[in-house]
Amino acid sequence: MLDFDTCNAARLRRDPAFDGLFFIGVKTTRIYCRPVCPAKQPFTKNIDFYPTAPAAEAAGLRPCLRCRPETAPFCPAWKGTKSTVERALKLIDAGALDTGTTEQLALRLGVGARHLTRLFGKYVGASPVRTAQTFRLQRAKRLLNDTDMTMTEIAFASGFNSLRRFNAVFAALYGRPPSSFRK
Repeated sequence: MLDFDTCNAARLRRDPAFDGLFFIGVKTTRIYCRPVCPAKQPFTKNIDFYPTAPAAEAAGLRPCLRCRPETAPFCPAWKGTKSTVERALKLIDAGALDTGTTEQLALRLGVGARHLTRLFGKYVGASPVRTAQTFRLQRAKRLLNDTDMTMTEIAFASGFNSLRRFNAVFAALYGRPPSSFRK
């Protein structure tokens, strides 16, 4: 969180560079706003600053109807369904589909598996399973180039459940076995 003086100066200037980085809570009206709100500026003694819209709401404030702070830039609500895909990509990169299913991933994200697959088609251009496979292959390729691990160790470290599956997927994509990359 930025210091009070920096936030106050940005508020007084209505600086768009700070939009979404903090929120202004007005003690007298119990409303919170964005730094770019066109409403009349409250007195400095009557304000507090909050790092997020949920923090302001937790303090008992309600959103301003003019600047709509609950949909400020860079918040998940502003990004819409793209934020769901971004969260899914982080979970997939962390290995969520190495041991789990698309249905389990969708459940963690609070959406249905079919909807998640549609979102991946729209934003990524590939299914969640195909995306996870690509992430595994990227990890494997890095391990092949940067380590002296055995093929079996690389297969399991990159998220494949068997050496046979690792070899098959690798050969299908690159047209040759993974061992040929080391030669």
